[in-house]
Amino acid sequence: MAYVSEPLASRHDLSAFHSGQPQLDAWLREHALGAAARRTARTFVWQASDDKVVGCYSIGAHLIVKDELPRSLAHGIPEQIPVVLLARLALDESVRGQKLGGVLLADALDRIVEATATIAARFVVVDAINANAFAFYEHYGFRAIPGTQRLVQKVSDIAAALQERAPV
Repeated sequence: MAYVSEPLASRHDLSAFHSGQPQLDAWLREHALGAAARRTARTFVWQASDDKVVGCYSIGAHLIVKDELPRSLAHGIPEQIPVVLLARLALDESVRGQKLGGVLLADALDRIVEATATIAARFVVVDAINANAFAFYEHYGFRAIPGTQRLVQKVSDIAAALQERAPV
């Protein structure tokens, strides 16, 4: 089944969403709509035909300082760098094992690349919640920021990868 992301709204049923990470589920149910209202994060969901939410992610504007980056990425850039923070990427346990994590990530990254055509951001930053998430993001080209659970990837590299993947 193909899913299409849409902005989280009060009509979405989140009661049955279980990612296996209680803190992610709680944030989605208790804080995501408020964050959207305050314009601090925008959450997008995948919805199944039965109105059940089966995937989600949040994106927001963020800022990192040059010193946080791996040296190879920090050359020739200003001290403060606008980035997009990709947060709380999660699938419901009911769709695990269907190879949808990469599809959901591509959905989020495609949305981010589209947004950066209007609003400048040099990198996408993620904070891995655990070792599995860390390995997942590394698999998709994100590079670790030493000494943290944070990973980063250039928006230009993401755009190029998405362009290669897109059907002609």
